[in-house]
Amino acid sequence: MKKIYFIHFFVLLLMSITFFSCQKEEKEYIDEIPADTIKASSPLTSLLLRTSQNPGSYDDIIDDNGCASVLLPITVFANGQQLAINTSEDILLIQQIFNQFPNDTDTLEIAFPISLQLFDFTQVIVNNQSELDALAATCGVNDIEIGCLDFVYPISFFTYNSDQQQTGSVVVTTDLELFIFLQGLGPDDFISLDFPISVILADGSTTEVNSNQQLQNLIADCVANTNNDPIDISQFEENLTTGIWYVEYFFNDYDETDNYAGFEFSFTLNGTAQAVNSGTNVPGTWALVDNFKFNLFFGTNSPLDELDEDWEILEATADIIKLKHISGSDGSTDYLTFGRNPNIGGNNTELNLFIENLITGSWFVNLLEENGTDHTANFNEYEFTFLRNGAATVISNNNTINGFWTAEVDSGNLDFILNFETTTNGSFGELNDDWDVLEATQSIIRLSDVSGGGGGTDNLTFGREPNGGGGGGPDPQELRDILQSGTWYVEKYLDDGDDETSDYSGYDFTFFSNQNIFATNGSQNVNGIWIVTVTGQELNFELDMDSPINGANDDEYKALQYSSTSVTFVTKNSDGNIEDTLIFKKN
Repeated sequence: MKKIYFIHFFVLLLMSITFFSCQKEEKEYIDEIPADTIKASSPLTSLLLRTSQNPGSYDDIIDDNGCASVLLPITVFANGQQLAINTSEDILLIQQIFNQFPNDTDTLEIAFPISLQLFDFTQVIVNNQSELDALAATCGVNDIEIGCLDFVYPISFFTYNSDQQQTGSVVVTTDLELFIFLQGLGPDDFISLDFPISVILADGSTTEVNSNQQLQNLIADCVANTNNDPIDISQFEENLTTGIWYVEYFFNDYDETDNYAGFEFSFTLNGTAQAVNSGTNVPGTWALVDNFKFNLFFGTNSPLDELDEDWEILEATADIIKLKHISGSDGSTDYLTFGRNPNIGGNNTELNLFIENLITGSWFVNLLEENGTDHTANFNEYEFTFLRNGAATVISNNNTINGFWTAEVDSGNLDFILNFETTTNGSFGELNDDWDVLEATQSIIRLSDVSGGGGGTDNLTFGREPNGGGGGGPDPQELRDILQSGTWYVEKYLDDGDDETSDYSGYDFTFFSNQNIFATNGSQNVNGIWIVTVTGQELNFELDMDSPINGANDDEYKALQYSSTSVTFVTKNSDGNIEDTLIFKKN
């Protein structure tokens, strides 16, 4: 019996040991559950969701929505120019068009419908701009993706129930998998990261993370230190106050860069500046003012006084600072570029002459040839006017087409860059290019461009008469008949480039066959004489008005261009360059 009791006792002892051993293992298992579990409502979960959500900021130039991305391909019209956006890299083409003409108002039109992928990777169809704007309005600052760091996958999570008992583990290998996992957490679900994990920072370095708090601090610091300002102020100040700067470009109606040849500019951290030229030191000041504008002041003496503006910063690096200023008086745009290359002058004569001829009178396409194919007839009905502020207007009997132009000297060569909207007439896309100027006079502009397609050459020629018009030499009687056909007003009078049109505001002019001219503004009558003659291939125009509108009197005008509704007269200096411009328009 004792033996039997002993066996029973031994069995019970073994069972007890086994039971308590199991309880101890279970207790040790529970004790190993991390104390820093998180759930759906935890701050770290929210940060992880924003870090893994669908990225939407890279295409904001299209949808203005950091919480969504456009599904490609789509078609857009950037400043009227049609673009096929097939890849994310193509989005840069939009910015390139916007940057090409900094004096214009950038516009983007989208060919709807398009599809958007939202922050949670779901997709919606957007049918018009109003729907797109409404979606963008729902995206708050705290909803935008956190894109300043990335996770090194795979990442493992342990899952627990509300009793803090482990229920399993999950491995995620992509942002999408991480977002879906976190988005699917219920209110009673708890999770913990299997540390350590690795995180890739904005500078490309990788760091190891070993706790929730460390990870949360890392993401929060990343967000706080992300600089959304248009410029990095401290870096700008460091670049500005280091070394010598030169005016590499200054444009104020014309290229005036040569005015600053020989000047060296330096800036200090205390807001002072100096311009040195041939041993003469001109003190100045600088400051960053509202909206990150760069305020310069060098006094009232020419030419430095023209730099005294609040400049908008277009680009700022250690080697170049590009600025622009829009005048509050006439809306014209000035451009100023500081660089590290000394300004020795002598670069703007050709460019200024080109601009002067371009903006005086109207032009017509006399030739457009693309890879040997003549497309000139597409533009026969259009009259081109190029304005000093960089705008361009093209008029036909049926419509008006707007665009922009700019001219620059690049590597010693004169370039003429055109950009017309193409929604009204797609043929104008054939003109949108960076053209090399082969010849430029008062009567002709010949351009060429090596095509990016097959390497062929495109040719574009502007002339003063419509394609197929003119010929046979000038006819003085034709101009006389035009002037006698109605009443006229002075649309523009430039005296050595100075705009004095306002002196003739309100006056209507009548040209009589006896060579008398009569002008009236309703309260004051002015008499004068006019004469049209011909010398060789030029029509001469003489004007002699009585006071008070005698500022445009001259006997050396040449008829640059005339039509039934517009006549442009100019005077020229000894070099053949335009001095004065007088434009009459028919009422």
